[in-house]
Amino acid sequence: MNGGAHRAPSRVGRRKALAGIAALAVAPAAAVVVTQVRGKTTAAEATTGPSHAPSAGASTPAKGSKPSGVAVVAKGGGPVPYVRGRTMLGAYLDLEGLSETEAIKLRRRQTGRDPRILHQFFAWQDTLPRSLPWLPDDSYPMISWRGTDHGSILSGKFDDLIARNAKQLKRLGRPVLLRWGWEMNGDWYRWGGAQNNNNPAGYVRSWKRIREIFADQKADNVSWVWSPNWNDKPAAAWNAKLKFYPGDDMVDWVGVSGYNLNRELPGALFQGIYDLYGGKKPLMITEVGSVDRGGRTKADWTTALATWVKQHPAVGAVVWFDTDTHYNYHEKWRVDTDPESLAAFVAMAKDPHFAA
Repeated sequence: MNGGAHRAPSRVGRRKALAGIAALAVAPAAAVVVTQVRGKTTAAEATTGPSHAPSAGASTPAKGSKPSGVAVVAKGGGPVPYVRGRTMLGAYLDLEGLSETEAIKLRRRQTGRDPRILHQFFAWQDTLPRSLPWLPDDSYPMISWRGTDHGSILSGKFDDLIARNAKQLKRLGRPVLLRWGWEMNGDWYRWGGAQNNNNPAGYVRSWKRIREIFADQKADNVSWVWSPNWNDKPAAAWNAKLKFYPGDDMVDWVGVSGYNLNRELPGALFQGIYDLYGGKKPLMITEVGSVDRGGRTKADWTTALATWVKQHPAVGAVVWFDTDTHYNYHEKWRVDTDPESLAAFVAMAKDPHFAA
C-alpha cells in the first residue's frame, strides 16, 4: 500500500508515507510487526496512492483453494532463516495512543506471544537504526527502506549514504530483514519502473549496487527481501514483476504486498507470485490486511488467509498491517476491531504452523 504521511507530521509513520499502502487499492499486506518511525517526510517523499480497483478478475481467483503443485524451496532466507513448512507471524504495529512497547505488550496479552517480525519504515535519506531497545529478544526487525530515482543511485551520488546505513544495520548485531524499494511494479513510488522511463533494468541495477555496497561494509547480518505488489500497475509487459527481479544470488526472501480491498480471496492475491518463486525462494507476505464489511467478514477472511498459508509451505512469514493510524484513510487495519476478528487472528497466532 502506498500513501502520504502515516500520521501527523510530528510523528510520521513512515510505513505509509514510505510504505506500500500506497498500493492500498491494489495490494494486501503480511503479518510482521511494523512500528512507527519518527522523523519528517518531505512533500516529495509523500506520494499519493492510486484509487483504482485491482486488475480485472482479481476478485475471482481460479487458483489457490488447493495446495500448490509447484516444488517447494527447501531452505534459504539468509541470516533470517526460512523453516520449511512453518510460518513466522508478525505485524506493522502502530496503535493510536500507544508507544511501541505498549503496543507490543497489548498484543502479547491478547495472543500469548510476541511477533516474530517487527516492521518499520524509513525514508531514503534517513539514518537506519543501530539499536532497537524495545524489540523483543525473539523478534526479527524488518526495515522497509524507501528508494529514490534510479539515476541518482546509479550515479554514485548516494554511495556514502548507502555505506553509512550498511554500517548502521551491521551494528544492530542481530539478523535483520531489509526490504528496499518495495512495490516497484506499481506506479506510485519514485523508484518504480513507471517513474523511471518504464525501465525495470534501472531498478535491478540499483538493487545490485546497494547490495554490493552492503557487502563491501560486511553487513552480513542482512537478509534481503525483494517485495513487489501482488498485481502490476500498469498491467503492461514491460512492468511484469519478474522484470524487476535482481536474480537468485541477490535475493534471500521474495515478499509481496496484498490487501483484501475488493473481496479478493488470498489465492487471488498471492498464488501468482507463489507459482513464480515458491520453488526457489522462501516467500513472505510483507503487508496484508482486510477491509471489514461487517459481521464476520474480516474474521472469515483472516481464517481463509491462515488456511491458504498452511496449504503453501514456501510461505515462511506473514506480516499484518496492524494499525488504526493510517493518515487520511478511514479503514482500521488493526486485528482487534471486533471480537470475532481478534479471535481469528489469535487462532492463527496460536496455531503451531505459525510458531516458526
